[in-house]
Parts: sequence; C-alpha cells; structure tokens
Amino acid sequence: MILFVDALTVIDFSYLCAKRGAVGESWIVDMTLHGQLNEESMVLDFAKVKKQIKAIIDNTIDHKLAIPSALNCQLENRDGRVSFDYEFSGHHLAMNAPDEAVCVVEGDKIDEASVIAFLKQQILPQMPDNVKDIEITLRPEQTSSFYYHYSHGLKKHDGNCQRIIHGHRSLIGIFFDGVSMPRLQKEWSQKWEDIYLGTQEDLIEHAQLQYITAREDDYSFAYESSQGYFEMCISKSRCDILPCDTTVECIAEYLANEIKKSNPDKEVKVRAYEGVGKGAIAYA
Repeated sequence: MILFVDALTVIDFSYLCAKRGAVGESWIVDMTLHGQLNEESMVLDFAKVKKQIKAIIDNTIDHKLAIPSALNCQLENRDGRVSFDYEFSGHHLAMNAPDEAVCVVEGDKIDEASVIAFLKQQILPQMPDNVKDIEITLRPEQTSSFYYHYSHGLKKHDGNCQRIIHGHRSLIGIFFDGVSMPRLQKEWSQKWEDIYLGTQEDLIEHAQLQYITAREDDYSFAYESSQGYFEMCISKSRCDILPCDTTVECIAEYLANEIKKSNPDKEVKVRAYEGVGKGAIAYA
C-alpha cells in the first residue's frame, strides 16, 4: 500500500556552495510512504505524517546552514559550537555559532538528491515497523515571475529564524499605481541574487569578533539571542546592509521606500515573499 502527502512542508534553509557561497533556498516537500496497513487499517495516520515527519525535517535541516561533508571549508565542532572559514569565487565567508545552526550533508554539494538521501536517513528509522520505505521529492515553487535567493538572521526572533545564516528563495512583486513593473522586479532580483541581508545594528568592528577572523573587505556581524551567541563575516560585495531588521515586513517596507525615492509621483506597492506562500505587502 502507498500513502502520499503532497506539499507536506517547506524547507527554508541556506546551503554552502563552492561557487555561490551561502545560497538561500525554499523547497516544497512531497512524501510517499510504502508499507502495510496497521491495526487502524492505515499505513500511517495523516496527522502523524504531518506532525512527526515535519518535526524531523524541522530539527535536522530547516532554518539551518547545510554544508556538504566533502567541501573544504575548515569546518570545526568544539564545545557545542560550530565554525567554518571559506573562500569561494574570490569571496570570503566565515561563521561561528551554536552547533544546531549547521547541518552536514554527505557529498560534495547540496542539491535535491543529496538532501533527499540525508532526509531519508533521518526519517525512515523513526517510522513504525509497517512502513517499509519512503520516497521524497523536493521542488521549488513553480513560477514565471522573478525571485532571489537570500540569507539572513533575526536576532529578535525566539525561534529558529535567529540562526545567523539561514535563508529563502523568494518571489518579489513591484507595482506602480497598481500596475506590475517586471523590469524593476528583475533588477532587484538580480541585485539580491545570493545576497546576505544584514542589519545595520548587528554590524561590529572586526576586532570584536571572538572566534573567527575577518578580511579587510568584509563586513562583520554578531549578536546574542535566545539560542546563544552568533557571529559571522562576509565579503562586502556579497552583502547588503539594511537600516532595519530583515523580517519580510521590514524588507517589503525598505524596498517600497527605496523605489519611491526614484519614483515620487507613483504609488509604490511591494509584495515581498519569505519562501513559499507567505510574505508582506508595503506601500510608499
């Protein structure tokens, strides 16, 4: 017997890429379970599928930075903390954080296949005996519109969004007087492709870093939140500094105000997404 659950959940995370650095991503998870009927005449109760399997995904990869095991990034775990220092395509990225902020995936790159194999290893042993196998599909949201990949951290968040490098693949909509402006949507998507969005108040001097070493042309960030102390540094060319938090509400407001400066005679509307199917709308 086969049980399927489409769009079980969405994985919002970042991964470390040899060419692109930290890449924010959002994948929709479809799940198929193969097994025998249990005493309830089910393979597994849908409520348990959604609750139990989603919890495993949330605890293992969601809102984390995924690093391929074969990537030479000087990855170290010590005293409950994780750090790395990495150069990619002429840029620099380093981080130190509580070890729950990172997920190591076997292989030389993070893609759908490697993450599917990782998730299957995590999920299948926790299934009841009547479940004999699982199949997982990971897919981005299908769209013909413009989107960008970004990473960030939200120190004020009391959940996993506080992890300093996690991210999303997000659509963006920009409107003048109610009319869509695809040219501007494309411009901002290109400007923020594979970007790290930093908050001005989280910037620190390089000398204030406690665990890692910055380069001269880096930005350095650090903050303390409920999960612990986080710090990172990144090449300035891979980062944009916002004068606000980088919640989707603040991103939408920031974009609307920035676009309004060049278009004062227009009513500007920004529809910003955070991953799949959720976001914020701001006017200026």
